[in-house]
Amino acid sequence: MNLQPTIKAQKSSNILLLSGGVGGAKMAEGFAFSQYAEQFSIIGNVGDDQEFHGLWVSPDIDTLTYTLADEIDKEKGWGLKEESNRVLDQLKKLGSDTWMYLGDKDFATHIYRTEQRKKGVRPSEIASNIARSLGVNTPIILPTDDAIHNQVKTEDGWIDFQDYFVKHGCKPELLGFNITAIEDATATPEALKAIAEADLIVIAPSNPIVSIHPILSVPGIRDALEKASAFKVAVSPLINGKTVKGPADSMMKVAGYRSDVVGVADFYQGLIDGLVVDKQDLSVLPELSQRVEHVFPLDTLMFQRQEKIALAEAIVGLYQDAKATGYRAAGAQAQAAGVQESTLDLTSATQADSSHKPKPEPVL
Repeated sequence: MNLQPTIKAQKSSNILLLSGGVGGAKMAEGFAFSQYAEQFSIIGNVGDDQEFHGLWVSPDIDTLTYTLADEIDKEKGWGLKEESNRVLDQLKKLGSDTWMYLGDKDFATHIYRTEQRKKGVRPSEIASNIARSLGVNTPIILPTDDAIHNQVKTEDGWIDFQDYFVKHGCKPELLGFNITAIEDATATPEALKAIAEADLIVIAPSNPIVSIHPILSVPGIRDALEKASAFKVAVSPLINGKTVKGPADSMMKVAGYRSDVVGVADFYQGLIDGLVVDKQDLSVLPELSQRVEHVFPLDTLMFQRQEKIALAEAIVGLYQDAKATGYRAAGAQAQAAGVQESTLDLTSATQADSSHKPKPEPVL
């Protein structure tokens, strides 16, 4: 059963979203249920993938899928609605570590994914099959079929991001970031094709460090983005120096960036043509105008579906205005000026003061 609308867009423009989980899923919902649904696709983060109870769990891809299927638990922002916990409760009785919540219906997704992976089916194909079974029309594309993992460094050493985020509740002091096996990863042809064919590329208001950086770090992805002729715009996940949900603000500081919209602009330096910020950040527009060619103050808080659709359609409208007045893609500008690719070293990040603007360093 197809749940998403099939409304023909007023103007045919291919729209691509780079997205993490909860925050990005809100932006994805806005596009997927808008008049631009037929031209919309997503590249989702797989850096948070991890094994639990012998099963391969892909939190961000599942959150995107469940959201667009209208099956998401809206109270939590992740997992399936109307869940039960019988399997997890029984695992706990058996002595298993059950700090990662997985509902009974959600277990079926992970069992299927793990079974298919063991048969040698491409993770990209598995993700498409899961989405299709839930009535999702929007292509949810993996940046790589290889296993990569976000890790964070604490005083006790390196741990997986889900351990830090869920098990430890973001309490340990952060000292650095890493993505395992990223150097050996290969970009999927679907991701490279989507980037090349996009007219508008939107970076969702997801955590730049652990949601977007893993996508950009897959060899070939950032280069493809910089060479793309698409108009590229990021939506800031920070509003007035704070995140709506999650540890993005503190992670930006540890990575050497300001924990505000200026830090977001610096993080995406050389990659984006425009930055969408919330109207609460009007006071820093002069600073932003020195970093990004186009700055768009909008209402970016998204609670109801109509608010998500309104933001998505406003972004498309701004892109169409920029296109009408003429713009040069950020990557083309950098190449013309002889500027090398701006990358980020997150392996040994240090705390930054509020006025620090980092210099680009070699990636990982």
